[in-house]
Amino acid sequence: MTGRVFSILEAFDGDHRALTLTEIARAAELPVSTAHRLVGELAAWGALERGADGAYRVGLRLWEVGSLAPRSVGLRERAMPFLEDLYEAVRQNVQLAVRDGHEIVYVERLAHPEAVRVFSRVGGRWPLHPTAVGQVLLAHAPAAVQEAVLAERLPSFTPRTVTDPVVLRRMLAAVRRDGVAVCDGMIDLAALSVAAPVRGEDDAVIAALSVVVPSPSDGGGGIEPRTLVPAVRAAARGISRALGAPTAARTDAVVRRGGPRR
Repeated sequence: MTGRVFSILEAFDGDHRALTLTEIARAAELPVSTAHRLVGELAAWGALERGADGAYRVGLRLWEVGSLAPRSVGLRERAMPFLEDLYEAVRQNVQLAVRDGHEIVYVERLAHPEAVRVFSRVGGRWPLHPTAVGQVLLAHAPAAVQEAVLAERLPSFTPRTVTDPVVLRRMLAAVRRDGVAVCDGMIDLAALSVAAPVRGEDDAVIAALSVVVPSPSDGGGGIEPRTLVPAVRAAARGISRALGAPTAARTDAVVRRGGPRR
């Protein structure tokens, strides 16, 4: 029974926000009669809502429960002031994501009306390899996760999407070394993203912060990634400090003293 309920909820995604009962039954691979009964129960509880057009949509009750996820609510609350500062500085797309298995999940996004187009949304999922936030999270994931992802057949979205595991392995090593990831045109040829890691109390990387801007490789001007790195790193370090990361606290102490001693 639980599996059938999950299959109904999984029928909804960014491209299918409103579904008829027949569409739900088809997507969930359930008899219409069974779908009718379960959808009715979900609607009565508030997980689904039926509109005037007869189609069903995800209900507010489900959003209320989902918003209690600890990796989302506490992280978003502490991150928001830094996301807003970064947004004011770049006036483009600012995103915060966490890793869930072999995918990233966006937990917050701020976007300027004139910013470059992005395909992400809050609650949306993407593979790890073609995004800057995904590469940061994969670079700091357990070795077993990295090997499992690199062994998969990775999808390509543009001619610039890197899917070669040998090349990706070198890129992940560079992310760990440099503390930043840059993805140029790997999901959209017009977009470039720069991301940095966010650390928690145990100093482990728990999230990644990025900005997405027009790509200079697209021929329309664009923004050079080196101009974004300091601001992205500073915002990620600020969030880490707010979360109690010891590395961020040590880094801030060095900055206040005027730099490391030699």
